[in-house]
Amino acid sequence: MKRTFVTTMPDHIGAFLKASECLASLGINITRVSYNKAVDSHTLFIDARGSEGQLDEAARRLEEIGYLSNEKNGESVVLLEFTLRDVPGSVTEVLKVIHRYHFNISYISSRENGTEVQYFQMGLFVGEENRLSEFLEEVGQLCQVRVIDYDPSERVFDNGIFYRSFVNAIAARTQLDERGKEELLVNANLAMQTLDERGLSPFKTFDSIHRFAELLTKSRGKNFSPRVTRYALTEKSSLTVIEPPCGSNTMLLQSGGETAVIDSGYAVYQEEMLSLLRELLPSWEKGEKQIFVTHADVDHCGLLPLFDRVLTGKKTAECLKKEFLGEDGFREQNPLHKPYIRMCKILTRYESVEPQRVEGIWERSAEAEEPLAPAGEWRFGELCFRVYEGKGGHLPGELVLVERSHRLVFTGDVFINLHALTPEQAEYNRYAPILMTSVDTDPALCKEERGALASLLGEGPWRIFGSHGGPKEIG
Repeated sequence: MKRTFVTTMPDHIGAFLKASECLASLGINITRVSYNKAVDSHTLFIDARGSEGQLDEAARRLEEIGYLSNEKNGESVVLLEFTLRDVPGSVTEVLKVIHRYHFNISYISSRENGTEVQYFQMGLFVGEENRLSEFLEEVGQLCQVRVIDYDPSERVFDNGIFYRSFVNAIAARTQLDERGKEELLVNANLAMQTLDERGLSPFKTFDSIHRFAELLTKSRGKNFSPRVTRYALTEKSSLTVIEPPCGSNTMLLQSGGETAVIDSGYAVYQEEMLSLLRELLPSWEKGEKQIFVTHADVDHCGLLPLFDRVLTGKKTAECLKKEFLGEDGFREQNPLHKPYIRMCKILTRYESVEPQRVEGIWERSAEAEEPLAPAGEWRFGELCFRVYEGKGGHLPGELVLVERSHRLVFTGDVFINLHALTPEQAEYNRYAPILMTSVDTDPALCKEERGALASLLGEGPWRIFGSHGGPKEIG
C-alpha cells in the first residue's frame, strides 16, 4: 500500500538523508518526493510504498525524530497591506506593534512606486482572531491597513507554514474535516509539482485552487440561484434545464407522463438541488427516480446516490464501479488530471453510487472507427433517441443522444456552447483547464468528435443541449 508523509524538515544539511535512511531501514520504497523552497522551506512530501505495518512504524519513527507535521490549531497566515509614507523608518512603528503582539512575520513584500506612499505587504502568523482585531485597530492609528487577497505572482515564501495555512483557509470555507484537510493538502502539493514540471508557476496553481474552492462555496444556501429555463419540445414533452454557477447542468426531461434526469451536478449542492427539484417536480418524492448519465465526471455524477436507476454506457458503469471499490476512475488514471479530480471530490463531498443501481446499457462496436459511433437507442415517452458513443476525446464512455424526429440533441461535454455561459459559469470554467492542463482526455480527438457531430446532424433546425451553459440552435 502507499502513504503520503507530510514532513517538516529542519533546514540543515542531511535532513532528507535522515528521513530516507529511516524509511530504507524498514524496507520501504520512496515513490515520489516533492519540495519547493520558494513555496515552503520546510515542508517535504514523501510518497512511500510498503506494508501497513511498515508504514505505521515509519510514521512512529518520523514523529519520534520530529519530522511529521503537527498542525497548530487556530493559527494561520493573514496577509495585510500597510500604506506607509515613503520615508526612511516609516515601517519601524508598525514593526514595534507587531512585536508587541508576538506575531511572526512569514512574508514581506514592498517596493517604491514613484509616489509619496509605499504599499507594504506582510504575512503575519497569528493565533486568536480577537488578537488580530485588536492589532488592526491599534496599527490603524498609525497608518491605513487592509486585509488583502494575495497576488501569487509577487510572493516568494520562505517559511514552514504555507501549506497548512493554505489548506486551513479553504477548510474554513468548505467545512472540511481533518481527513479532508489532509487529503486536500497532499493533492494540492501533487497538483503544484505536476504543473510546475510543465512550466506553470506554483503560485498560479495555489491561486487557482483557492479561487475554485471559493466559487464552489459562495453560491451555496440562500445564494444558490441557478438559471432555470423550460423548453416545450412537443405538446406532450418538455425539458427544464437547471444551470448552477459551478458544475454541469441538470436537465429534467418529461414525456408521456415519465420523468428522467440527465446528469446531476456537484454533490455539494445536494440540499439546494433537492429543494429545487421538489418545487419543479411535485411528484419528486413518489415513484422510481431515474437518471441518464452522459459520462463519469465528478460534476455530472454528484447526486447519483439519490436515484434508483442510473442509466448509462458500459464504460461509464465500469468507471463508477471502480470508484465505488476505491480504485482510480478514468480521470484519475491520467496523472495530469488526478490531483484536480481528487480535490474536486474532497471539496464537493463526492460519494460513489452503489454499482447495483447502475445499468450499463450502451456500447459502441469494438470495430467502429468513426469518432462518434452508434451504441443503441433509448426510448423515453414519445421520444426515441439514437445513442452514440465517442472514442474518449473528452472521457472514455462519453455518450451523445440524438432525437431526429424532434431535432433534439444532448451532447454532454463533447460540445458546449461557450457563447451561452453565464458570467458565473464562465468564471468557474477557467480553472479546470489550468489545473488539469485540459478538460479533455485527448483534445485533438475531442475536436474530431465535435466535427463528426456536425456531420452526423447535417443541416438544421436542431436544438443542441450541452452540459454547461445554454443551448445552441441551428438552422
